[in-house]
Amino acid sequence: QLQLVESGGGLVQPGGSLRLSCDASGFTSDTYAIAWFRQAAGKEREGVACIRGSGAGTYNIDWVKGRFTITRDNAKNVVLLQMNDLKPEDTAVYYCAARKYGCISTAGLFDFWGQGTQVTVSS
Repeated sequence: QLQLVESGGGLVQPGGSLRLSCDASGFTSDTYAIAWFRQAAGKEREGVACIRGSGAGTYNIDWVKGRFTITRDNAKNVVLLQMNDLKPEDTAVYYCAARKYGCISTAGLFDFWGQGTQVTVSS
């Protein structure tokens, strides 16, 4: 049974950093793309970043480039999202999701989801 568990969220001041972790189990992770999505209160879920099984990274939101970095360690079945220079508009519940093969920005095309971790950016 494929499972995803997020951790690392919390409260941080503007300009601060957080590192989110997505721990995957129950599958061979290098065949799955893993993505981070986020959903702010009252808004639709949106893709933040995605990484293919090979480790190549792609990003869905232009304005996280240069601030957020997605990496994966297939030996440990972990995907990390390093978030720097956080802004209040980054406040949301962050989810990791998995689908076989390639990255795509459409949440509905991901087959497996974690429970989410709250990120709050506030002074």
